[in-house]
Amino acid sequence: MPIPEYYITLATLVGIYGVAALGLNITMGWAGQVNLGQAGFLGIGAMTSAILTAKLGLPVGLGIAAAALSALVVGAVMGLVSIRLREDFLAITTIAFNFLVVYIFEYYDVFGGSYGISNIPRPSIGGYELRGASYMLLTWGILALLVLLALRIQRSWMGLAFNLVRDDEQLASAVGVDVRRMKVLAFAIGAMYGGVAGALSAHFKGYIVFSDFEFPYSIAILTMSILGGLDSIAGAILGSFIVVVSPEVFRPLMQYRRVMYGVLIVVVVFFAPRGLLGKNAVARRLLERMLAGYGLGPGGKKKGEGG
Repeated sequence: MPIPEYYITLATLVGIYGVAALGLNITMGWAGQVNLGQAGFLGIGAMTSAILTAKLGLPVGLGIAAAALSALVVGAVMGLVSIRLREDFLAITTIAFNFLVVYIFEYYDVFGGSYGISNIPRPSIGGYELRGASYMLLTWGILALLVLLALRIQRSWMGLAFNLVRDDEQLASAVGVDVRRMKVLAFAIGAMYGGVAGALSAHFKGYIVFSDFEFPYSIAILTMSILGGLDSIAGAILGSFIVVVSPEVFRPLMQYRRVMYGVLIVVVVFFAPRGLLGKNAVARRLLERMLAGYGLGPGGKKKGEGG
């Protein structure tokens, strides 16, 4: 039986925002650099890919790659800014960055102004245009690749350096970590993820307008990261699922969506400060025990192994 288009759309959106939330986790959860303007990086990626493909006629694959690169470069610039700012000032700066991006998109004709950009093409393979389930599979395929990249980073010297910078910059510097470089890298990589998510969103909807990247969307992505756990890769995807699906479940309360985000954050911070799948979270421990029972978790053993 074919999957209803409604569920395919929800699954695609979960994949797209899972990419965006994962990027925010790298910047905030791993490296401790505040970023309250992730939607701005989605906008940069979306506009880059839309202009290259809809206006210049370049292939969609090239547009998505350019979206990732453009967001990465702007993220590196924000990383340089973060070197001189701390906590509250950095938070305010990233909010201002989000507003600035939206302002540029609205008032400059190259970005479509108030009308945005339409007729954004879908990717195609061998002349077959990816729509519905095929686009969903593309989105989750890209998400899977970016999850593997995140795992590689997390388990490398870079992941350890990010954690040291987050926990104690002076200690990190004392043991030879280039703190400034790590801050720039954290912002650049997190922004790159946002750029990819923005491009995927643009080609999924077929049009974009400046309002798609306003500050409330940054709050929504932040909510996803906090719900799942800022230090968790799986948590970014779980948080995306909750935030994307919950408004559909509680559709009569749609006008109170932003209030719901606030309530979700307060409840999770109160009962699970590290998020649902964050380090030492109850849900994470239960999941690890379940996986261990099948020999898949860190403490599990395959059938036939001694112990």
